[in-house]
Amino acid sequence: MNFYQPQQAVTGPSYGTGFKVFATVVTVVLLLYGASVAWRFPLMSFGLGVKALLLGAGVMLGVSYYWFLRATTTVDTTGIRQTWLYDKQVEWREVRGAKMIGIPYVSWLFPPRMVVRTGNSFMTFNGGSQAVLIEFAKISLAFQMKK
Repeated sequence: MNFYQPQQAVTGPSYGTGFKVFATVVTVVLLLYGASVAWRFPLMSFGLGVKALLLGAGVMLGVSYYWFLRATTTVDTTGIRQTWLYDKQVEWREVRGAKMIGIPYVSWLFPPRMVVRTGNSFMTFNGGSQAVLIEFAKISLAFQMKK
């Protein structure tokens, strides 16, 4: 038997506009810095390990940036799902507790997150839209009232 069931399915971005702008600025600054380093130093004369490390860092920056922009969070009758490089999902029957946590004074950049306790582990879900955050608040309240 599931303890919590949402009234309707809610889907929205995992990261808000403020965070996406911040991620864009950081990505552009890192790319410009990388270009300036490549311009000033003879990278082709360095060893294969250094080249592979720089290429890997560039690829991870690009992959992370892509998923910050594209990730979505869904709350429906089956549970909570968040897409990313690897998707994470928790079903309602696995949830033992849920709580919203946030960083004071910077919620415009880092909105509150849903921390879900399942058995002996925790999963964190991000909400970047008001609809998802409202559903997170309902879930958190329902599990607080359960205690």
